[in-house]
Amino acid sequence: MTELKPHAAHWGAFDAVVENGRVVGVRPFARDPFPGTLIDSVPDIVHAPCRIDRPCVRKGWLEGRRRGHLRGGDAFVPVSWDRATRLVADETRRVRAEHGPTSIFGGSYGWSSAGRFHHARSQLQRFLGLGGGYTGQINAYSYAAAQALLPHVLGTNEVLLGRTTDWAAITRHAKVMLCLGGLPLRNGLVTSGSAGQHTNEINLRAAAQAGLRFIQVSPNRADVPDWCQAEWIPIRPGTDTALLLAMAHVIVSENRQDDAFLATHCVGWDKLRAYVTGDSDGVAKTPAWAAPITTIPADRIRALALELAATPAMLTATWSLQRADYGEQPYWMLAALAAMLGKIGKPGEGVAYGYGSVNGMGHPRREVPSLAMPATRNPTGAFIPVARITDMLENPGGAYDFNGREQTYPDARIVWWAGGNPFHHHQDLNRMLRGWAQAETIIIQEQHWTAAARHADIVLPATTTLERNDIASSGRDRFLRAMHKAIDPVGQARNDHDILADIAEELGFRDRFTEQRNEDAWLRHLFEQWRQACARGGVETPDFDSFWDTGWWEAEAPLRGEEYTQFAAFHAAPEDHPLDTPTGKVELFSETIASFGYADAPGHPVWIEPREWLGATQADRFPLHLLSFQPATRLHGQLDPGRVAAADKIDGREPITLNPEDAAERGLKPGDIVRVFNDRGACLGGLRTDPGLMRGVAMMATGAWFDPLEPGVPGSLCVHGNPNVLTADIGTSRLGQGPSAQSCLVQVEAFTEALPPVRAHLPPRIEDATP
Repeated sequence: MTELKPHAAHWGAFDAVVENGRVVGVRPFARDPFPGTLIDSVPDIVHAPCRIDRPCVRKGWLEGRRRGHLRGGDAFVPVSWDRATRLVADETRRVRAEHGPTSIFGGSYGWSSAGRFHHARSQLQRFLGLGGGYTGQINAYSYAAAQALLPHVLGTNEVLLGRTTDWAAITRHAKVMLCLGGLPLRNGLVTSGSAGQHTNEINLRAAAQAGLRFIQVSPNRADVPDWCQAEWIPIRPGTDTALLLAMAHVIVSENRQDDAFLATHCVGWDKLRAYVTGDSDGVAKTPAWAAPITTIPADRIRALALELAATPAMLTATWSLQRADYGEQPYWMLAALAAMLGKIGKPGEGVAYGYGSVNGMGHPRREVPSLAMPATRNPTGAFIPVARITDMLENPGGAYDFNGREQTYPDARIVWWAGGNPFHHHQDLNRMLRGWAQAETIIIQEQHWTAAARHADIVLPATTTLERNDIASSGRDRFLRAMHKAIDPVGQARNDHDILADIAEELGFRDRFTEQRNEDAWLRHLFEQWRQACARGGVETPDFDSFWDTGWWEAEAPLRGEEYTQFAAFHAAPEDHPLDTPTGKVELFSETIASFGYADAPGHPVWIEPREWLGATQADRFPLHLLSFQPATRLHGQLDPGRVAAADKIDGREPITLNPEDAAERGLKPGDIVRVFNDRGACLGGLRTDPGLMRGVAMMATGAWFDPLEPGVPGSLCVHGNPNVLTADIGTSRLGQGPSAQSCLVQVEAFTEALPPVRAHLPPRIEDATP
């Protein structure tokens, strides 16, 4: 018998097709105009050979090989759930007693589930918080530098995460959109909490048809769809700040700045102006100065600045732009340029970030609460910046700076991860392997034998979303989606809530963790909390049973002609509607940031030469700038074993793209397997070429599961193509401490040895338990 089960994931809403207890297919949600192909991989992922079907413990850990032991090459021993639960509880109790609660690192960062109840990070941090505390993480890999910076400058991170100026306002009022990093449609395939509708293409097409002119500043022509008819301005990676400063110089030299707006809505213009003109440092930031840095001709820089000064314009940048050396600077300077022109808060104009980085950004909507688990306080208050994991493991007790604070790294004895994969999103994996060895115990709750699970000590098999009930909700989408359980758990897999509830029972706080609710009671409770929040805002919603039977609920769309411009009230009356900055104004110069005394993030936006870029001396040895990006075939590392990702690979390796001339210069042709390398590591890739990629730049998607030729040996060749064996693990600056993956130089050469097999999607060696 065939059944259809309503469901959802980060890549969209769908119905699961179930036959004889197996997921055999999917059908897109009927209300989604652009569902994409990612959902086609769902059956492969649920029933993949690399599913973890029972609890396992690393054999070396059981034998006492713990702190200082390089993981990744050991066999695993299967154990019962009762034993696994006791092992975790006993180890947690011991470490808390001997080293204190901050010695438990509960990172659990990642895209764990669109479902709000079974969201793994929420469950784990609830457990750890109620159990006495832990060390957590702050900010996100996607935009950590911006999260630290923008509240100082614009008083909010809404300009980064939404609610941003919507496309209805942009389409009606703006005539040009400057897009640093482009507006890639592939990123619009996903959003946290799922999407009933993929709306990025709807909004882009409407804007293009209305005559909005797109100017794309990016190394890759394909970062804006062809039908937008964007003007492409290729730029050397990492040099956007220099371009923006030179545009500011043109505006000043032509006296095109909005002096009234600068006087009433901004602070620090005198200091930024002195830097732009060179009065403060002796270097005028002219187009002639910027041209050799950016490779953009000086005349084009000048014309671009004057067009923006004369035309209603929206300025935007992708999230990826700030994941680079000193990534705070282009974001700050883009906001400064919009302020110089008086555009912030004008209808459909101004500055915002991420229109091309995730589904639903800027989609016209009415404000409706999102459904979510209640937050649980961490009693220790301890955290590290999200991308400083290896620093923490290598340097317990070490001091570091972050956003004006002097902090100390904890001595992490337990690393506990649920619903994420640091071997996907972290940089310099070979360095991380060495740091990983400093933990005494690594606990992973996982569905598949990812690299994180392979490098763990205690592995607890978790259910996929298809094996449990939940509710999907996103602040960027009008739909609330029921996620019906489609099949029984595979093997001995259990959901994260039940796993943690049993461990909490061993530790004496089960009732506080569960609040004596099972899955159904929790879903009804969260739904009722959401209903009450909606009712306070005048939004009518169905009761739980009606919603569950229907499978979805849709909020009302804005009426035709409704539109939203961020900062509109501030623009109209800055004294009555101040920003949430110390001065209530746009801070072109921040006294707060200046007081931190950071040379790598001074009091106003500046050009600082990146550590790794094509203008650096090491470009003689590694002459290609590698950009790693979110692929169209999976969500980061999720779905990598599925058919969609597999069809895109070349001999099982992740593709890498070069300009045809760069390939020919190396004697390479499309389809060749190549070795990509620098001093940090090496991986294999399958070559593609694209004349729309500027010379000197290479592009490789993130998410191919880490697969070293010699497991457990740092520096071993990744045969599958994970670019994070190449990227640098260094903070953007002491202000943001974000990841700087986009500042990475490499070389590419033909791989002439026998092609090693890819084993990433197979289980590791599992041995029978000894008496």
